[in-house]
Amino acid sequence: MKEKKKIILIGGGFAGIEFVKKIDSHLFDVLLIDKINHHQFQPLFYQVATSQIEPASISFPFRNIFKHKKNLQIRLAEVIEVNDTAQLVITTVGEFRYDYLVIAIGCKTNFFGNQNIAKYSFTLKTTYDSIAIRNHILQTFENIISAEEHEKENLMNLVIVGAGPTGVELAGAFAEIKKNILPKDYPGIDFTAFKIILVEGSKHTLNNMSAQAKEASRNYLLKMGVQIITEVFVKDYDGQVLQLSNGSVISSATVIWAAGVTGNVMKGLPPENIIQGNRIQVNRINQMLLSERIFALGDIAYMETPLYPKGHPQVANVAINQAKNLANNFKRIALQRTALEFEYKDLGSMATIGRNKAVVDLSFVKFKGYIAWLVWMFLHLMLILSVRNKLIIFINWSWAYITKDTSLRFILKHSDKK
Repeated sequence: MKEKKKIILIGGGFAGIEFVKKIDSHLFDVLLIDKINHHQFQPLFYQVATSQIEPASISFPFRNIFKHKKNLQIRLAEVIEVNDTAQLVITTVGEFRYDYLVIAIGCKTNFFGNQNIAKYSFTLKTTYDSIAIRNHILQTFENIISAEEHEKENLMNLVIVGAGPTGVELAGAFAEIKKNILPKDYPGIDFTAFKIILVEGSKHTLNNMSAQAKEASRNYLLKMGVQIITEVFVKDYDGQVLQLSNGSVISSATVIWAAGVTGNVMKGLPPENIIQGNRIQVNRINQMLLSERIFALGDIAYMETPLYPKGHPQVANVAINQAKNLANNFKRIALQRTALEFEYKDLGSMATIGRNKAVVDLSFVKFKGYIAWLVWMFLHLMLILSVRNKLIIFINWSWAYITKDTSLRFILKHSDKK
């Protein structure tokens, strides 16, 4: 029997998970390398951050997901460098040789070079980030109870920077817990003074969606009490005061940065193959332009096609479909067949702004409100990996809908050793 080719896959996000599922186990052995031991369901991070679901509900250990995959090995490690000449990936736990390398490491938060913002603001790119935000918000309200009057404004201003889906969903969720949950937990606090401020550099919320979605999301948020500041950029933040490009300042102890992403940089790749946004330029089969052995998938990959001459949107559906196509193409290449070029068929986009409020843009119809909210819930529930987790999240959502409450408001921090 012909010896299997060895594929190293870096990253276990949406693209990585789908690639492992679809790759032919009779033809290829796969080594999955990731810094963490689990897949993270990013679309619901904001619900962890706002105490609506537990982090375990949207985190899936790789070894459990792939317990029946005999052609897969997993290493918990950080990649230090890629040496394509020697066909080696150098990591914190050793060196590994590959016949093919698939990079699916996604993106990180883009602070646009501002080190203060990177240091003092919160991000929402990992499960850990979600827990950190939850801890901070709950601890902030504990602090407000005993704070001096002149300290309270700073604690009562929550600023979210970036009005894409993440920012809008966070703002809506915080507005709902401000109305329905926090006054019950903290009856001594006047929550009319609690401000949720959404700052966006463009003209609109959900600027990449339809005009209807932009208008509806803005109106929903305004009715929920969210303050929206558009066409303004953040200049600096020192942990206490946010400086805006229009000269105004906002006193706030809580700034959540959701204003953009940039690719994760990997040492050893040809710099001329890295384009704006630190994305890896690939051809129509996700192959890096300057190497026959290296491929890139998902958010990190930049592919120009007739329908997307400026690259594909950095969304889960693109990553999943690129992974399916590449896994199929590896088999076709092994069988000496012609590889199939990738093209993405946009199925639409959506965002939820809170209870019974969402916007959905499909290619053939655009709608908002309760039905859009149900569609958003259903599609996200279907994307959850395990039946058990689907059930847990559905029960949590149902309970929260009926009671307008959850019981997940734990502050989880390291305690001082005695």
